[in-house]
Amino acid sequence: MSMPRCTIGDALPPLEIPLDRTLIVGAAIASQDFEDVHHDPGKARDRGTPDIFMSINTTNGLLDRYITDWSGPASRITRTSLRLGVPNFPGDTMTFTGEVTGLDGDAVTVRVHGSNARGVHVTAQVTVAPVDSAVSPEGAAR
Repeated sequence: MSMPRCTIGDALPPLEIPLDRTLIVGAAIASQDFEDVHHDPGKARDRGTPDIFMSINTTNGLLDRYITDWSGPASRITRTSLRLGVPNFPGDTMTFTGEVTGLDGDAVTVRVHGSNARGVHVTAQVTVAPVDSAVSPEGAAR
C-alpha cells in the first residue's frame, strides 16, 4: 500500500476521537508520563483545572495516528512541529483536520488542527514520506 497521491491544498478526512478518562490516564501511563494532573482529579483541581487533562505525549501519539491513518503503513513521519492550545478533558471530542501544504519529492507536509468544543487543542506541521525515501541506504531514518 502506497501513500495517497495529493496536491497542495488537498484536505485530509476529519477524524473525531472521543476522549474519556480511561484514554487520558492509560495513554499518559503508557508513555511514562506520571505527572499527577494526568490521572488525579484532586491534584488537577489543586492546580487550577476542572479535571485531569491529556498529556502532550498523548496528543503527539494521536496526531501521528491521524497522519499515518491517512498516509498508510508504507510511510514514515520524518518531522513534526506542534503547539498546544486549550486542554483536552475527559468527555471532550477532539477533531483532527488537515491540509497538504507542501510537497518535496515524495515527502508531503500537512498542516493539522486538533480541536475540541473550547477551541484549538493542537496545531502542527507534519512531514511524512514513503518508507523507501524516509530510510537511508544504511537503514537509519533521515
